[in-house]
Amino acid sequence: MVGCGEGGGASTVSEEAEQGSDNEKRGAARRTLVVLPTYNERENVRPLAEALLALGSHIEVLVVDDNSPDLTGQAAMELSREQARVRVLLRPGKMGLGTAYLAGFRYALKGDYERVITMDADFSHSPSYVPDLLATAERYEVAIGSRYVARGGTRNWDWRRRMMSRISNWMTRRLLGLPARDCTAGFRCYRREALERLPFEEIKVRGYSCLVEILYHLVRQGCTVGETPIIFVDRRAGRSKISLREVLGGVGLLLRLRRAYGRLPKVAGGEAEAART
Repeated sequence: MVGCGEGGGASTVSEEAEQGSDNEKRGAARRTLVVLPTYNERENVRPLAEALLALGSHIEVLVVDDNSPDLTGQAAMELSREQARVRVLLRPGKMGLGTAYLAGFRYALKGDYERVITMDADFSHSPSYVPDLLATAERYEVAIGSRYVARGGTRNWDWRRRMMSRISNWMTRRLLGLPARDCTAGFRCYRREALERLPFEEIKVRGYSCLVEILYHLVRQGCTVGETPIIFVDRRAGRSKISLREVLGGVGLLLRLRRAYGRLPKVAGGEAEAART
């Protein structure tokens, strides 16, 4: 895996394999909430939630729907009546990804969840990577499903989107000093203790750039970060919601955070560590 904030000597291959196995077993036993922000995801919400629930009884799902015109919220409510481990938070309108994540975090902290996973509701993040995220979260307070570590990548992206993503991550690392290689990834697992340290009142961004803002504040609070490889597959149904306005807003966020708090100091180890799973 890729991680920051931990020292110690090198482990042998057999030791690392044994540690990974132990981490996976512990992660599989922890009560986990998967937060799914949705807007016009009716085609995806049921099959995705069912795929997540099939991973084990420790997994629960919270759908946060922003009054989708395609009635995603209604579909999620129908599923919640069939599945006790599905919860639904219906909001009055399109309030943004950032506020959806924060609502999910607050919901988890009011309960007794030990882990909180965030992911896209369009199958671009495969549920099959959830066990790897949970295993990584046994070693790090924030685990990231990363496109930009060894064995990670993207599928069905054109060169423009690849370039934009690479440049966004380079700028984020350069301006803010974040240790992760995939700072803009939305596929993450947070330990409860990390979210308890998150300064909710300082998260200002409503859109996709909230992912950078959340990670920045958690690292400022001293949280350790690990990355595990994923293949990001472009959405299988519906339309992408990232706009030029979102991109420009992301640049503004980087400048605001740099002015307000400065560049993060380099931590021991230098970069986040990638999971060897």
